[in-house]
Amino acid sequence: MAAPQTTDRIITNSQINFGTSGARGLVEQFTDDACAAFTVAFLGQMQSRFQFQRVAIAIDRRPSSPQMAAACAGAAQALGLEVDYYGILPTPTLALQAMSDGIPAIMITGSHIPFDRNGIKFYRPDGEISKADEAGILDADQPLPHYQPALPEASPQARTHYIQRYTSLHEPDALKGQRIGLYEHSAAGRDINREILEALGAEVVSLGRTDEFVPIDTEAVSETDRAQAREWAKTHHLDAIISTDGDGDRPLVADENGEWLNGDILGLLCARSLGIEAIATPVSCNTAIELSGAFRKVSRTRIGSPHVIEAMGHLAQEYKTVAGFEANGGFLLETTLQIGSRTLRGLPTRDAVLPALTVLAEGTSQNNPLSQLLEDLPNRYTASDRIQNFPPQESRALIHQWENDPGSLSEKLELGSPIKLIDTTDGLRATLSNGWIIHFRPSGNAPELRCYCEAETIEATQTLLRKLLHVQNS
Repeated sequence: MAAPQTTDRIITNSQINFGTSGARGLVEQFTDDACAAFTVAFLGQMQSRFQFQRVAIAIDRRPSSPQMAAACAGAAQALGLEVDYYGILPTPTLALQAMSDGIPAIMITGSHIPFDRNGIKFYRPDGEISKADEAGILDADQPLPHYQPALPEASPQARTHYIQRYTSLHEPDALKGQRIGLYEHSAAGRDINREILEALGAEVVSLGRTDEFVPIDTEAVSETDRAQAREWAKTHHLDAIISTDGDGDRPLVADENGEWLNGDILGLLCARSLGIEAIATPVSCNTAIELSGAFRKVSRTRIGSPHVIEAMGHLAQEYKTVAGFEANGGFLLETTLQIGSRTLRGLPTRDAVLPALTVLAEGTSQNNPLSQLLEDLPNRYTASDRIQNFPPQESRALIHQWENDPGSLSEKLELGSPIKLIDTTDGLRATLSNGWIIHFRPSGNAPELRCYCEAETIEATQTLLRKLLHVQNS
């Protein structure tokens, strides 16, 4: 008789790995058994620490997501748990509902990664899983029960809860008079975002809606999307454009000219407007955060929400209002905020709606165009992109070489200024004598080399980025 299948064996054989945002891999690697094994291992870890009888599940719009969710749901039901299925939702919408109910959650999403890939993101009853939880899932040695992939009927409860969270935060006319373009593409929350914006008085213009999945990366906006936004703003006479990545946890916001705001600048504006005291943010984010003088404490971390969440937890021991944000725009709220007579409960996972709404509402209340909010920030500009199909082993080898010989990096890229400081918190981040910053980091969930740069002018930043993107051929 064949030995029973166990979660560790199935997961190991699947070759699916944890990245910065959950388990990620090729669609063909996420077989029913692989999805079921991850579910059993995850829920086993949760049952050792929490008491619950239900698990929440939702999906993005990738065509592979429903079958993956069905396998996860079937495995959970085989363990004797009820499944609260919410259908297509933004990731933070699922997280908010599950945390309110005190139950674990499973989100099927590949976020922005290429179309041939997908992923699973896991939530404890109290928030995102930690790196220690990830290790426990991978090490779990549990038998895979007999299960039948199946999804219950989708409930609207989580959707309603999330919309109420943001429509109740502002007056009904908070965005009155604003003509806002909604770049919908295939985003999980496109209809939710429209309902929130219209409930707050905005006139919404639908842009770029498609039934085909589009992997929008908010941290590396394509030139096509940049040009398109400028054209939309001009053609439709827009006050702003908003969008998100595929699963709605990373925002894209453009001003009245169709110029997309970098995610870390959007986070800075949001946190400043909310009166946040202490910020946790990855090492890759713009140094304008410190130079703005808006915060009592800024804690720099490795890239990835688990690291930001860990740092926020430490900051919350000392400061009353704590938040975090990433270069991709995702905003995490650690502590509950009192905003006038309204209370905003903490949501320590990436969210796209809070930063977009906060900045739009501030501009509306001041009767200023969105671009005006940027004028008092320090002149520090960032840009980022990625070199695709760059094997991780090659990325690590290059970074190791440059760490040991920074001069070879400066010479290879013809930087024109010596390297003053090397930071290896996450990848290799080099500060030049003239104040420019370059940063290379292997992606945690795809065969890509991430490239970041910062300088005092847009032109210098673009020049730097072009140099970084040619490193593969130099």
